[in-house]
Amino acid sequence: MNRFAPLAAAPILMLAACGNGGADTSSAPAAAPAKLARVLSDVEKATLLASLPAPYNEGDLENGRRAFARCRSCHTIGEGGPDMAGPNLYGVFGRKAGERPRYSYSNAMRTADFTWDAEKLDHWLQNPRTFLPGNKMTFPGLPDDKDRRDVIAFLKVETGYQAEPAPAPAS
Repeated sequence: MNRFAPLAAAPILMLAACGNGGADTSSAPAAAPAKLARVLSDVEKATLLASLPAPYNEGDLENGRRAFARCRSCHTIGEGGPDMAGPNLYGVFGRKAGERPRYSYSNAMRTADFTWDAEKLDHWLQNPRTFLPGNKMTFPGLPDDKDRRDVIAFLKVETGYQAEPAPAPAS
């Protein structure tokens, strides 16, 4: 008998734990297929990174991608991507907390009164439990300042962040 046979079902059980954050989907419409997003070239990514406000313009996108790997079991980032245990993060910057359509947020997040920006996300990523007590995210946080900076820069580049246009010069 194979002594590892009981472990063969473990990946299936672990995947079953990832889902839509506890939302009742029995009457929800089928999710729209994810759009095929245009992949940015390295030059376009570098240009977008350079346009970010400090300190994110100095972010290391490769380190941000690696650090974000810890988040991928619960979050997708592509335009039209599905919600999982956590909401899809495409377009998160500038979105009011708890307002992604069809995602089942905790009461703490639904009633939070802020809009996601780099500063809020930095505090959230440092320790989600203390940032917003009562939220359902189980992630312990990213204690390293550089990792948080790089994840935020990575997310800004990969999730459709649009820099606010500079104010028109006074005439």
